[in-house]
Amino acid sequence: MPRQVFEFEAPERFVAGAIGAPGSRAFYLQARAGGRTTSVLLEKQQVAVLAERVNDLLDEVLRRSGGSAPVPAIAPADSLDSDPLETPVEEEFRVGTMSLAWDADRQRVIIECFELRQATPGEDPETTEQVDLDDDEEQATGGVLRLILTGAAARGFAKRALAVVAAGRPPCPFCANPLDPEGHVCPRANGYRR
Repeated sequence: MPRQVFEFEAPERFVAGAIGAPGSRAFYLQARAGGRTTSVLLEKQQVAVLAERVNDLLDEVLRRSGGSAPVPAIAPADSLDSDPLETPVEEEFRVGTMSLAWDADRQRVIIECFELRQATPGEDPETTEQVDLDDDEEQATGGVLRLILTGAAARGFAKRALAVVAAGRPPCPFCANPLDPEGHVCPRANGYRR
């Protein structure tokens, strides 16, 4: 089956969100444009890393351009989106790898999320590689979510994504592992519950 590409250039909405109680949340990226909505499932750490890297990329673009690039230093108020994910949330695929780039010609951030590729029986998972989009499309399989965002939209996405990640369980003051409502076995307390 050929690769399915979900492309959104300047989407009406692109957000990270979570469903479920802290400690058992499922994390999603969701894009909407022209009446179509695409949701992909990913890990909490992937959301955090993507948001941090988007901010790092935009900071670097600002630094290299001497502040002349159309990128805000902080997320503009009109780019912030605090609404919940659109329901029903139907995932297109689970994200494996992601790529992030700055298109200097269009002055846009490009985010690509590639479907997690499972090794086939008898195949070594360590040598399983993603097929690049530039390779022969006949060989390419799995889904790709591709987003082309303005600097302001990317800053707004990153701010919300970091807030979604931080909204989980509070960290233990001793070991920094997440605290469950009933406590946890703390390694810094020699295995006693906190």
